[in-house]
Amino acid sequence: MRHLHPRNARARRAAVTATACFSILILGAAAPAMADTHGQVLAVGDIPTVIGNLRTWLIGILATVATLFLTLGGVRYVISGGNPGEIEKAKSAFKSAAVGYALAVLAPVFMTILQSVVG
Repeated sequence: MRHLHPRNARARRAAVTATACFSILILGAAAPAMADTHGQVLAVGDIPTVIGNLRTWLIGILATVATLFLTLGGVRYVISGGNPGEIEKAKSAFKSAAVGYALAVLAPVFMTILQSVVG
């Protein structure tokens, strides 16, 4: 088993602590969306509204996953300790995050194309 230099162990603890604090902050800030419907059935009557809602969800999911990859890449880079293999894995995670953010930015374009095809 490889023994870590105290500075590397400190960096690892700091990265894990920062990730845990970030996760707690994100999860703690999330509040359930509750709507008072007064007995109404919540249904969408037209396709553009469905596509607009789908666009919003798609952007949110893509941005969330991209942020996760960015965080994981940062943690991997910090705890790599100069290991070239781990640094490459971190760079790969950074590239995946960039692709995720690019898709989140382009999601409205894709959904507009879908809306023009569907109706």
